Amino acid sequence: MTTVDDVTHPARTGPATRVAAPRPRWRRHAGSVVKYAVLALGAALMILPFADMFVGALRGPADVYANPPRYLPSDPQWGVYARVFRELPMTTWFANSVIVTCIITACQVATSTMAGYALAKYRFAGASPLFRLVVGAQMFPFFLFIIPIFFILRFAPLMGGNDIAGQGGAGLLGTYAALCLPFVVTWYGVFLMRQFFLGIPDDLLEAARLDGASEYRIFRSIMLPLVKPAIATLTLFSFVYHWNEFIWTMTVTRAAPDLQTLPVGIYLLSGAFQTLDQKSLQQAALAVSILPVIVVFLMLQRLFVASNFASGVK
Repeated sequence: MTTVDDVTHPARTGPATRVAAPRPRWRRHAGSVVKYAVLALGAALMILPFADMFVGALRGPADVYANPPRYLPSDPQWGVYARVFRELPMTTWFANSVIVTCIITACQVATSTMAGYALAKYRFAGASPLFRLVVGAQMFPFFLFIIPIFFILRFAPLMGGNDIAGQGGAGLLGTYAALCLPFVVTWYGVFLMRQFFLGIPDDLLEAARLDGASEYRIFRSIMLPLVKPAIATLTLFSFVYHWNEFIWTMTVTRAAPDLQTLPVGIYLLSGAFQTLDQKSLQQAALAVSILPVIVVFLMLQRLFVASNFASGVK
């Protein structure tokens, strides 16, 4: 029962409530300042090697041998980037890299989305063992299969001058097919797309089927737009990996220099770069070779971040 004394002295009914004093403004912003300072430092450390590569190509002999050392060149040699295309077969290497990387990336995105969708949304005999195969295959690196794949392409029947028994010619070696076929399917891509398709409710598919949509229409018009962030992530990973792929490309193109890509071409010419001027030329070639990767990342950055955010929310 509430008494008159309780009404006039409400503090007696419970402990006194203390009102916290407002924090100073500098304390409220100190955490944000520290956070952005750490992020800026991390960004600087990540950018520094790339900046050194671009700036290093501009250094002349006086800058390299200066004491104390100079980071920024006093007389930038801007002409070194034009010399790259004039003195090296950069156009051929660049075109080969673009053709091979774009073909492989397109094939991997197509096969991964279709296979991932089938494993996530269809129930058929062998689906579970097939998914286990997809997961288990990721444990084996590609270089374990280089020799078997090489001989399969070398002795492909009726290809490259071979007869029905696979003898007499070079098979598919020395062609774009040899550079692209081993990478048409990626186990990681199938697994990635399956996991994203699993996050889409099956009710959307059932509603589309009730409306009379075909399976192809459901896949193209409903499923693919919902997994755009995953497609962008797979595209970025595939493009970066195969733009820099070296071992298989070098194995296949040793007898076909016209098919060499940027990483292989720059590596094979590295032994010829002995003088300081030639070292600058090599750095300029490396700087030019990473520009497409930067452009692709900037184009897909928004969807790539959305993919990471969606994964974290799940």
